Order: sequence, then structure tokens, then C-alpha cells
Amino acid sequence: MTPMVAIVGRPNVGKSTLFNRICGGRDAVVAEESGVTRDRNSRIAEWNGRGFLVVDTGGIVPFGETNRFDEDVSAIAREAIASSDAVIFVVDVRSGITA
Repeated sequence: MTPMVAIVGRPNVGKSTLFNRICGGRDAVVAEESGVTRDRNSRIAEWNGRGFLVVDTGGIVPFGETNRFDEDVSAIAREAIASSDAVIFVVDVRSGITA
């Protein structure tokens, strides 16, 4: 079975950019505005000779800061976390400390 790696973090921190870098393509849309990635995007990738399924997610917004749309996107990311073998948690140091 192919291992699964989920890329998660707050919206617009560089998850899709990292996904594209790992996969060696431009399958994930990268934009300045937040909320472009809404669903899971996955590809088979290889790193150091090992194959795995890498999953780009729309991001996780903490409870209390969400609207219904954000909750749906966050739920999809949480499902990816629950079903993955490893998680890459991406942060943006320029944003400072957040909830």
C-alpha cells in the first residue's frame, strides 16, 4: 500500500506551493488570495527513491474564526489528517503567532 502524506496548515501559508514542489509540477493552483484551494488535491510523488501519495488541502481555520464555508474546507483537511500516514504542517512565520 502506498503511504499517504497530508499537507496541512492555515489558509494561504504555502501548502499548494510545497505540493507543486514535491510533485515536480504545477497541478495545484497558487494565488495571493486566500481560499483558492477548497478540496483535496492528490498526486503520487517520489522523494529519495520512495513513492507516496501527497495530498494538498484547503487549510484549517480554528473553531470560532470560521464561517460555514471555512468549516467545510477544514473538515476536508481533518479527514486527510485522519487517513494519512504522515502530516506536513506548514506555517507562515510572517503571520506571527495565531490561534
